[in-house]
Amino acid sequence: MPESRIRLLLAAGSLGAFLLIMGLEIATENDALSIKDIAVDALALLLTIASAAAAVLLCIRVEQQRADMGRIVSELDQARREGAEWRAAVDHHVEGLKGAIDQQFDDWAMTPAERDVALLILKGFSHKEIAGLRETSERTIRQQAQGVYRKSGLSGKNALTGYFLEDLLSPEETRSGAKAPNGDLPARVNA
Repeated sequence: MPESRIRLLLAAGSLGAFLLIMGLEIATENDALSIKDIAVDALALLLTIASAAAAVLLCIRVEQQRADMGRIVSELDQARREGAEWRAAVDHHVEGLKGAIDQQFDDWAMTPAERDVALLILKGFSHKEIAGLRETSERTIRQQAQGVYRKSGLSGKNALTGYFLEDLLSPEETRSGAKAPNGDLPARVNA
């Protein structure tokens, strides 16, 4: 039932209860009634009914939030399951890519430090960030990065990233050997 309809029913029920109780109060009063007594009794009664209605609305809202939370938790569990399935499905591809990158680094005769720097560059880190992660100076990282570019024959960060990602991110027809949008054959860099 929509919350607006519940509020309307509560308001109608509260008004009915108020009128009934006030009528009983007036009918059963033995002393002479004054406007002040009626006003005080009405105010006390209104506060009591309003508190009860607010408590009912609060309980309804808490139940709705519990239901929403249950739905969200269920959706989150589903997303986690789908994510785990996706990771399991692509895990062998990721391992193959890692192996291909390692092999290329071996072919380029990179030092362990150059490998680390190259991998962090591929992950998108800046020289400053890499220096912080490796606890070394930014100047050292720049020198190691220059060694990576020199040994690979590539011109910089973008060329290094493009070397490994070009075929992964290109449109399907360029991967299959079709002409690129500008009419040229795609330049595939082979290891």
